[in-house]
Amino acid sequence: MAEIAVDLTKTNVVTSGPAHRVILRLALPTLAAMLSQSLVNEIDIVLFARLPDPESSNAQAALFPSLVLLWALGGSLSAISVGTQAMTGRRFAEGEHDKAGAVLLNAIVFTLVGGVAFVGLGYLLQSTILQALIKTDGPREAAHAYLDWRMLGILSMAVTAAFKSFFDGIGKTHVHFVSAVAMNILNVLLCLVLIYGNETLGVPKMGIAGAGLAAVVATYVGLAIMVGYALLPGYRKLYRPFELRKISGSLLWSLLKVSIPGAIATVAVMTGFALFAMIASQLDKLDPVAVATGEPINSAAVANIVAILKLTFTACLAFGTATATLVSQSLGEKEPGKAERFGWASVKLGLVIFGVVGLAEVVFSRQILGFVAASEAVRSAALTPLVIMGVCTPVIATAMILTQALFGAGATKFVMVVELILHFLCLVPLAWLLGVTLGWGQTGIWLAAVSYIIALAIAMVLKFRLGGWKTIKL
Repeated sequence: MAEIAVDLTKTNVVTSGPAHRVILRLALPTLAAMLSQSLVNEIDIVLFARLPDPESSNAQAALFPSLVLLWALGGSLSAISVGTQAMTGRRFAEGEHDKAGAVLLNAIVFTLVGGVAFVGLGYLLQSTILQALIKTDGPREAAHAYLDWRMLGILSMAVTAAFKSFFDGIGKTHVHFVSAVAMNILNVLLCLVLIYGNETLGVPKMGIAGAGLAAVVATYVGLAIMVGYALLPGYRKLYRPFELRKISGSLLWSLLKVSIPGAIATVAVMTGFALFAMIASQLDKLDPVAVATGEPINSAAVANIVAILKLTFTACLAFGTATATLVSQSLGEKEPGKAERFGWASVKLGLVIFGVVGLAEVVFSRQILGFVAASEAVRSAALTPLVIMGVCTPVIATAMILTQALFGAGATKFVMVVELILHFLCLVPLAWLLGVTLGWGQTGIWLAAVSYIIALAIAMVLKFRLGGWKTIKL
């Protein structure tokens, strides 16, 4: 503990050294942590594929709209992390450790109170939203079974986001890595027992509901580990994040002013994705094979593609999170030029790394789908869209990295406006036009997604290049 305390008494910004090396040093623990965390959901899609039909397809079709609702509530509340990371990074770079701890405390208070409220709101809205999003009975019933447990995780999701953004802001990205690995090992073990049941342990088969319960237990264990790190003497004595006298209405409002646009952007993204899922469900009502067999082919195909792409999104977000830390700390050092260099260096790394990832998704698309989807009809429906999105992967990386870089600078209003425009004037109407009206099906709705991604990348590149974000005060 003494060694930790000595190390933490120095400001030690993480912006020193060659840009690519610094980005990788920060991003790799975050990447490992977030990929591990994504297994909370990804393990579900694989395990559901091993259930008998139609339970398998119903569970897979239920997962994506269920997660959209969960992320819309938990993600909007977790957007307090945007302001927390940006402000923590600046206070840390300025040597104001006590003020950095105050940022964390106010974020914790907000997410605790908001988490309880949003859990209640989730249960209140669950039936109405699922009725609107899922047009077939089997997937809708499966979604209810899953969310009856998973809704309880909104609180742990939000509070964990507050702790993660604090540790990311001070450059200690390994903290979330440790938490995420432990959490997901537990999640896998619990899923294996609860989804299929275990006679030796006397545990009945719960199916998709077991996945929801496993995820909730695992996420609270992950949160406990994050809290444990914050209680270590080195962090507790230097940052003093649990001194209640630091609760401040003015500081909380400063946090919210930066974070609320991020929350609105999150709601816009999740609403757009929810409508996207609804359009996929509509395709099942128009697909003769889906109607004849009762299998939600298109909904399950979308769920599988999203599950695969979510690993890419998560990896891109890891690089974006590292970039946000470097941008916020560089601005705290009053070196905006350094912040800009980190942004472009991260984009270049992303183009190379995710170009390779996208190529793998294209070349091995059949093998990947064979692993995650049990139904041949679902694999066939998902094949072309997965290839399309694989080609688009480097553009996804550019858009997500620069979005997070702008969050780190505090340019959250710009991101909010862009997301609102693109989701409701591009993604959703274009998906309906191409997929349903013109009858292009799965290919049509995913071409709409490509249009959205390209437009988002262009907007973020232009905003970052213009440089107005360098003068934002936090």
